[in-house]
Amino acid sequence: MTTVNRSIQPTSAPSPIINLGTPIIHTLDNGLNLLIVENHKLPQVTIRLTLDEMPVIEGKQKGIADLISLIAGSGSIRTDKDSFNEEIDYLAATLSLSPNGGYAQTLSKYFPRVLELLAEAALYPNFSEEEMEKEKARIVQSIKANESNAEMIMKRVQQTLRYTQAHPYGEYITEENVQALTLEQLKHYYQANFVPNNAYLVVAGDVNPQEVIALVRQHFEFWQPVQQLRTPLFVPENVAQTQINLIDLPTAVQSEIRVTNLLDLGMDHPDYFPFLIANNILGGDFGSYINMNLREQNGYTYGASSSFKTDKWTKGLFNIKTKVGNGVTAEAIKEILKEVKRIQTEPVSEEKLAQAKAQYLGQFILATERLQTIANYAINIRVRKLPEDFYTNYIARINAVTKEDVQRVANTYIMPHQFRIIVVGNAAEIASDLEQLTFEDRKIPVYYFDKYANLLK
Repeated sequence: MTTVNRSIQPTSAPSPIINLGTPIIHTLDNGLNLLIVENHKLPQVTIRLTLDEMPVIEGKQKGIADLISLIAGSGSIRTDKDSFNEEIDYLAATLSLSPNGGYAQTLSKYFPRVLELLAEAALYPNFSEEEMEKEKARIVQSIKANESNAEMIMKRVQQTLRYTQAHPYGEYITEENVQALTLEQLKHYYQANFVPNNAYLVVAGDVNPQEVIALVRQHFEFWQPVQQLRTPLFVPENVAQTQINLIDLPTAVQSEIRVTNLLDLGMDHPDYFPFLIANNILGGDFGSYINMNLREQNGYTYGASSSFKTDKWTKGLFNIKTKVGNGVTAEAIKEILKEVKRIQTEPVSEEKLAQAKAQYLGQFILATERLQTIANYAINIRVRKLPEDFYTNYIARINAVTKEDVQRVANTYIMPHQFRIIVVGNAAEIASDLEQLTFEDRKIPVYYFDKYANLLK
């Protein structure tokens, strides 16, 4: 009988390699980049169209892109809306369009027709006055209905406070802007911005590459490029010192809390993988520091989490999110800051590190089974200028993260001395406690804003 020495830790097996398939690349004369990823596991095809265009300031026309998203993709100047939608349903397909691209999913036997319908809706949209007015009314109704919704107010003000209205990400929709939009403005915006210059069309699934190339050329070669002069984006900055931004909502029985800072980190940076795991440990998982503290230990909330987002065009962001009762708003913020300091000053245990990696990689591997994920990854490699082996060696790079890496990147990209702590809640019940909050023996200043991120005197 073979005996096992349990005092010796087993040697880890080599990290598995994810094979998503190498795309076949074909570029049309108009600049459209076609990427074909064959995957014959199932008789399905996913089509993903992405326009890699810099975001633009909409100004007084803010809401025009949202409006286009609501009316695009249902019919064209060749096929009326009802007939178009009926055919999509008959084919058991999915199809949607936005100013930034489009998406379709279908059985492989219907792929040629669904690709044709996608091209038809994208290149020859039927923007009618009737549909526009109907969707404008819905947007306005939504704005009115959410006037006292803490979560929706937070969604609006946090972007404006982070980026300012000088940046496309900081603009917000108003009833007046939406009401003033015209059909001509809609058409002009779409024609000027929905262009093939820097567009990527990924076809992933059970397809014949040569047939795909022929069909794409047939349906998309007449899509004309438009040269646009883009104004450089405003560069947002973090606050000089941590502050609380309080938005009063007298009807609120709970406080929406966001603790956030901007960051300079791209997917192509070596710190990207360590920060994925650091975030998972801090707040990206149910068993994370923040969730275990606020939910399990203190019972302040049903859930608390952290996340981060990179961006090709501008600074990304780190964000902690939760919702708590008025009476524990200040205490919840205090505990959040404590957990941030913990990950920055205390080395994570090997057990917690291994758990975070396993949990994250489980989700990653599961996602790679979906054609939509494969299409998104193929686009990411081109748009974000990533190495070709970025996803192939993804697992190995996650497994290579050390506890020293976690602590280092937590100190680099999480900025507790430059946090915006944004709170939407009942100021009469929470303001006095917030004004007493300190961090590292310094009182955190409180600034008051209205529901549209305007600083109040």
